[in-house]
Amino acid sequence: MALTLAHDPRLFSIVTIAEAGMRPPAWESRLRWPETGDAHIALEMNRPRRQSVWATQLDDAVMQADRAVLFVAEGVGCFAASWWARLSPSHYVSKVAGALLLDPVQPPHEADKRQMFASPAVALPFPSLVLTGDDRDALHDPALDAHIDAWGSRLLAGGRQRSIDQAGDPRAWHSAQRLVRRISRAVIANDIRRARALRGEGG
Repeated sequence: MALTLAHDPRLFSIVTIAEAGMRPPAWESRLRWPETGDAHIALEMNRPRRQSVWATQLDDAVMQADRAVLFVAEGVGCFAASWWARLSPSHYVSKVAGALLLDPVQPPHEADKRQMFASPAVALPFPSLVLTGDDRDALHDPALDAHIDAWGSRLLAGGRQRSIDQAGDPRAWHSAQRLVRRISRAVIANDIRRARALRGEGG
């Protein structure tokens, strides 16, 4: 079932990425989004040397999408998404409009899993937003800051997030929607440019 985005879900194909067996995913427990998107990549971290398999699965999910792709990733899935984005051909990556990256350095003792997706420290070729949980220690983790800087991401931290079913200001949801709206505008602007180019129009 596709994630239900308040803006316009028809603009995006949602690809969710997380370690296999992670239940419930953070996007479901905190944001009340469905468990999987239009496509889901389950990373079986207990099986060695599977990176090429996961890369192929991501390739297929992106290239088979009939709309611009939005990645929604959790934990080590954030590093799988960034690894794929940094190392894949541009004609694959150009189909990805943005990414929501939840709890990238949690749990902290699993750095070895994240290291499996080591990649050049260059900014992601699409906008991204990092959402963290309520662990205050995690918010002061230098590793988190380093990854956010390397990805060129923005951070929305723990206590300001509430699920959309609760009272108060659901900052995580609003921030996600702002990112989606920004991505939507980029998609629309790109479609307009392509249409003009096909008609031979300048500007």
